[in-house]
Amino acid sequence: MGRRPADRKIFAHAKLRRLRREHGMNQIDMARALGISASYANQLEQSQRPLTAPVLLRITEVFGVDAEFFSEADEDRLATDLRAALADEACGVPLPAPEEVAEAARDHPEVARALVALHRRYRDTAEQAAALAAPGSGDSLGGRTLLSAGEPHDEVRDFFYAHHNHFEPLDTEAERIAAALELRVGRAADPLTARLAERHGVRVAQAAPGRSADARRYDPDTGLLFLSPWLNDGQRAFQLATQLALLEQGPLLGRLTGGTTELTSPESSTLARIGLANYFAGSLLMPYTAFHSTAEDVRYDIELLSARFGVGFETACHRLSTLQRTGRRGVPFSFLRVDRAGNISKRQSATDFHFSRLGGTCPLWTVYEAFSAPGRILTQVAEMPDGKRYFWIARTITRGGFGHHAPRAEFAVALGCELRHAHRLVYAEGIALDDPRAATPIGLGCRICERRDCAQRARPPAGGRLAVDADRRSYVPYPVESRTS
Repeated sequence: MGRRPADRKIFAHAKLRRLRREHGMNQIDMARALGISASYANQLEQSQRPLTAPVLLRITEVFGVDAEFFSEADEDRLATDLRAALADEACGVPLPAPEEVAEAARDHPEVARALVALHRRYRDTAEQAAALAAPGSGDSLGGRTLLSAGEPHDEVRDFFYAHHNHFEPLDTEAERIAAALELRVGRAADPLTARLAERHGVRVAQAAPGRSADARRYDPDTGLLFLSPWLNDGQRAFQLATQLALLEQGPLLGRLTGGTTELTSPESSTLARIGLANYFAGSLLMPYTAFHSTAEDVRYDIELLSARFGVGFETACHRLSTLQRTGRRGVPFSFLRVDRAGNISKRQSATDFHFSRLGGTCPLWTVYEAFSAPGRILTQVAEMPDGKRYFWIARTITRGGFGHHAPRAEFAVALGCELRHAHRLVYAEGIALDDPRAATPIGLGCRICERRDCAQRARPPAGGRLAVDADRRSYVPYPVESRTS
């Protein structure tokens, strides 16, 4: 069983060293600024001493960072990424023990990030090579097959993931505009329509009923913004707010996406701007301060939040995963949306929960059980292989369906937080949160999951030798030889 977060000592040598160098200090300068001895400063940077509360407070004052800067969430994420890279069959070496991988990510984060980046480039190249080898596959020009870059959508998800799904400049600006427009639930579309017309010369028109897949379509040549006639009031306001962000917040969107290492192509940058515009729209309809206060008051009851702010269940879930403003933090949620086949089409996280990029996700996760109980909110206490426990809620949503022949799409959305936050949620009432027997053991994906006794395993685990025995039939797929044998 892993240690609870409250029991952990903070060894932040790599982050502290980076802060010192960014401010042009040597160890003696830093020690003087923090009011500690030079030998103590050296011990902190060598991981020989943990940060104490007074020193941590002084660091936040001297370097202007939030205490959350020293959270282990980033280290945990990096360790999981590194473990997934080392688990790849192409490495050809035994998978190191989890504690060794965690130590490498903690002590040498830049090296770990370089290895993870190298592995991702290798995976992209391998997939492109496989596409080239497939008969008749790939785009061609003049008899030459064109290789596409890495998936832009994956890069954008990593971009939001790296920012913990929180963009304070967008929240601040959206809150200011929402107050200026005096937006009201159920009546937000009218002032947004007026602002688009007055400031940008945009006229809003209702698209003709038909089978078009467009919820929103803007024609810059004519200044016409076409909205689907099937949108409800909340959806209509959201699309208007998104278009307003694209027209009015261009410089801010550009600053947030410019210079980042996660976005390597024009397609990725454009998709990120769209994602940030959607973030702005959610912030406009659900201003941070009001939404955070209401969420605390109703104990994060998603259906009540949806009704009070006039948005859908998924939109409210997504907004809940962004509440990480310094001094007014909400529950740090992870959010995802999946289909029946296990494909993750949305994933954001304000915590250290890691969504596997390789080998699929765990079928024991409650988000997949939601498909067997459409429309119901399901809960789960889930325990990861390292002993960390999370509280999850999940429910299905349906899109489309306007008319007998209209296409419909069904997804399951889920929100999860570390178990220590679960008591703040209405959904945890009556659940034995402290009883280890109530937890479902899950993993991040079969390939990197350390569990050896899972009857649901779909792939052999990395780092173990298969126990092949014709005289034995186990209920556990892909049994692995004992580590001691």
